Amino acid sequence: MLTIVVKTFYGLEEVLESELIELGFKVKERLNRAVKLEGDWKDVYFINLHARCAISVLVELRSFEIKTEKDLYTEAAKIDWTALFDVRKTFSIKGAVNSSLFKHSQFPFLLVKDAVVDAFRDKIGDRPDVNIKSPQIVIDLYVREKSAVLSVNTSGMPLFQRGYRQSTGEAPLNEVVAAALLRMSGWDKKMPLFDPFCGSGTILIEAALLAAGIPSNIERTHYAFKNLKNYDAQTWESMHEAANKVVRELPCKIYGSDIDSQMVMKTRRNLRAFPFGRFIEITNDDFNDVSIPEGPGLMITNPPYGERLETDVVSLYEMIGSTMKHRMQGYTCWIISSSETGFKSVGLRPERKIKLFNGDLECSFRKFSIYEGSKHDKKD
Repeated sequence: MLTIVVKTFYGLEEVLESELIELGFKVKERLNRAVKLEGDWKDVYFINLHARCAISVLVELRSFEIKTEKDLYTEAAKIDWTALFDVRKTFSIKGAVNSSLFKHSQFPFLLVKDAVVDAFRDKIGDRPDVNIKSPQIVIDLYVREKSAVLSVNTSGMPLFQRGYRQSTGEAPLNEVVAAALLRMSGWDKKMPLFDPFCGSGTILIEAALLAAGIPSNIERTHYAFKNLKNYDAQTWESMHEAANKVVRELPCKIYGSDIDSQMVMKTRRNLRAFPFGRFIEITNDDFNDVSIPEGPGLMITNPPYGERLETDVVSLYEMIGSTMKHRMQGYTCWIISSSETGFKSVGLRPERKIKLFNGDLECSFRKFSIYEGSKHDKKD
């Protein structure tokens, strides 16, 4: 059995674990920004294709203890790298090192690189080339003090690079984060879903993929496991072929709007890649003016934070709060933002707060339930 580590963003570990369990896997351990499980290469292919909340899938090659810098080279040299990939493939060493054994942060990666190159030279008299920007083989090194793990990254480029987004705005929401928000919201894939700040449509697309049962990575063609010597093309192709791709209708209404006409065009362009694109309604409206169907319904949105886009945060969030309060009775509203000033300006008390990251921005994902009348009246 392989030891498989599925990585995600900070704060999404529990969401990823529940998704993997839902996909039929038994999780051994929840780690920092990752979960660990056991499986085979077919499982590796399956997780790469089907896990919406994962950013990479690692297969452990060797774990060991080190006492000196030299030990890292010695242990890395024990792996038969020539059995893993062909000398004509480019490679790089990436990962994370947090150890007082090393004075220079890049030195551990150079040691592993030397071990790989020397293994090829000793066995076949030739060496593979290093490619930092777009390697065909990605070797992951993790060192914490004296404990080290070497793995192969079977995804390559992060899995949030789905392959479906042709156009984006200046501050796009990460696709993996969008998928995780949908799971965190508890959406039942039946209730109408609305995003009034849809940008390039990431939340809407991930919602439609989830509701239709289509893997989020169905449009992605590049996976690093295809560059490994043991790649089983027949297994992968039959798995990809078996994945759901056809949608005759969606089980719910999904719609969005944006005040920026250019973003509306980009959303429509991105939706053209999918069979469900025609079922998603996109309008060029201000949130305060958009037509909102009567509740119940679910709103998930990513309004400007004032971080990467110029905006009057106080006025914008006051308008969001007012519109929710007066026009969205019966809705459960979720907002992701990095602006505490913005959240205070909403003027409504959140029922729940979840800390997470969108890229390198620390954000909060907050739930607001909009009742008819007061919350007290609702309980009565």
